[in-house]
Order: sequence, then C-alpha cells, then structure tokens
Amino acid sequence: MTEETSNAGPGTSTSTADGGDGGWYSAETATFGDRLAGAREVLGLSQSDLSKKLGVKLKTIRAWEEDLAEPRANKLQMMAGILNVSLMWLLTGEGDGLSAPSDETDMPETTAAVLTEMRKLKAELSRMADRLGTLEKRLRSAAQG
Repeated sequence: MTEETSNAGPGTSTSTADGGDGGWYSAETATFGDRLAGAREVLGLSQSDLSKKLGVKLKTIRAWEEDLAEPRANKLQMMAGILNVSLMWLLTGEGDGLSAPSDETDMPETTAAVLTEMRKLKAELSRMADRLGTLEKRLRSAAQG
C-alpha cells in the first residue's frame, strides 16, 4: 500500500484504491459519517461550526455523522471544500483525505488490538447486513412469483 502526501493540508493524504492508510477510513471500515466527523475534528470545527458554514441545522450534521441521513449533492460538494478533502474520499475513503490517526501507536497494545478487532467486526457486520438484504429480496421475489 502506498501513501503520498498531498498539498490538501495538514493531516491529509492521498489514499490508493486499496484503502491506502491501512484501511482506517476505507469504505470497509468507516462510514461516511466516520469520515465526516474525522475531517471536521482534524480542522478543529465543532458540529455547530460546520452546520453554520453549510447553512444546515445542527441536528442535520448529527444525523449525517451518525449515518442516519445523507446530504444532498450540493452539500456534499460544499462539505468537501470546507473540510479540505476530496468528494470521493468523503464518499468512499479513496482519494485526497485524512491519514489514519497517529495516536493509535501511543495506545497500549491491548487497546489497539481491541479497536482493530472492533473495526473488523463492524466491517463484517456491514457485509452480513448487505447479504441479509439480498436474501430478503430473493425470498420476497420467490414468494410473489
């Protein structure tokens, strides 16, 4: 995996198609909300600050960060500009975005191992939920036809 520094600003990098940063913000381990919150925090912005810059309500930012709602395309584009990351990185974790947090190396080994295991389980759960949805659709189709 290759990582190169871009001129996107402090705390940013260019990720390769395979996740680049060890997968911290990749589509398999992080959600749109995770990437939004991470980019906002790196800039030192509060949810309230970002909501004012985007012209949306605070509860809207919270819903986006908690993956309860998704922004429209125009707000996504504004967000990418404000947060100094690429639109593609916000959506998928690929492209110009944040580097993996460096403080993980300062954690006790057991804490880092637990966090790694939690990220793996989260990714696995997401894949299983997608699979369950597919099976439910097949079941409905079979029952109707």
